Amino acid sequence: MIFEGLLNLSAWAYIGITLVLTHITIASVTIFLHRHQAHRALTLHPVVSHFFRFWLWLTTGMVTQEWVAVHRKHHAKCETPEDPHSPQTRGLATVLFGGVGLYRREAENPETMNAYGRGTPDDWIEQRVYARFRYLGLGLMLALDAFLFGWVGLIIFAVQMLWIPFWAAGVINGVGHYLGYRNFETQDASRNIFPIGLLIGGEELHNNHHAYRQSARLSNKVWEFDVGWLYIRILERAGLARVQRAAPKTVFLPSKSSVDLETLQAVIRNRFHVLRLYTTRVIRPVLRRERIGADAYARKQLRRLRKLMSRAGTSLDAAQRQMLDSALQASKTLRTVHEFKRQLKSLLQPSATDAARLARLQAWCAQAEATGIEALREFAEQLRGYSMRTA
Repeated sequence: MIFEGLLNLSAWAYIGITLVLTHITIASVTIFLHRHQAHRALTLHPVVSHFFRFWLWLTTGMVTQEWVAVHRKHHAKCETPEDPHSPQTRGLATVLFGGVGLYRREAENPETMNAYGRGTPDDWIEQRVYARFRYLGLGLMLALDAFLFGWVGLIIFAVQMLWIPFWAAGVINGVGHYLGYRNFETQDASRNIFPIGLLIGGEELHNNHHAYRQSARLSNKVWEFDVGWLYIRILERAGLARVQRAAPKTVFLPSKSSVDLETLQAVIRNRFHVLRLYTTRVIRPVLRRERIGADAYARKQLRRLRKLMSRAGTSLDAAQRQMLDSALQASKTLRTVHEFKRQLKSLLQPSATDAARLARLQAWCAQAEATGIEALREFAEQLRGYSMRTA
């Protein structure tokens, strides 16, 4: 006789319950482990914080310090051999299907724990229960599933056990650094997997996160949706959370006619947005003008150049580099806008005092306006009024 649980439900009800249970786990990972613990982008009420810890103990057996330390090291060593789970160095299949193993191996490294695991919960229950008996919670979850749902509960439990290893450790860390679209020209290979961040709690917007890693909001464009941010706002309205940091919203002040320290600070803090604007407002218009009057082959090459000039300096293979160099040699205009982008990226790096960088930014704007390239001149004028506000 097949063992029946306390509840006898329809197949669709079992599917719905499974999706709800796994979604709570995803929400716990993205809100508690990722945005709250790893990046301190928000604070949580102790009751909410402990609920997430307890739920993760029941459904994943993860120790907060270990998860946080491995993730912080990923940001610090991104796409290098020291990155715990980069598909660029380890291969996509290895990370996609073996992400949990990579996590476990790195979590056993005491140097990683000491260097990157500070500030995580270290109270009595963490030491004596959650960390000491990490698999006890899984056993309780298995017993509860079986008691409530009978033999179907065993299937629900199996799905719960596979959900985070595949979607979080595999898809986010693997696909999120391999396939998708990019809003920001970060120095790593991060990608936004999909603009609707629902299935993985908003973590689908991975390139946005790498551009603004301390932001509690992962969505950036108006057509992107981050369900984790929706939950955070609900908690905040209820007085159970407080957002500490969010990616700044940019504004242009037409009344400003000179680059000042406020402009510099806005440009530096929002440097990935500035570089994206340079691509859309300078590189693309210049390439469109270059295509006018060109033959079919040249137009095709110029379309390919848009991506290469956006990625210039990162992840270009030998053939792509040769193609870019040839195009720059053949066009003075393209060579000029490429060089000004290189200079802009250089002055945004933290390698000088604010006074020195301010002088360089002022000189950059003046020289850009004097090039005679309309798109570049307009961009430099707009940059003078660049400001930001938080949201």
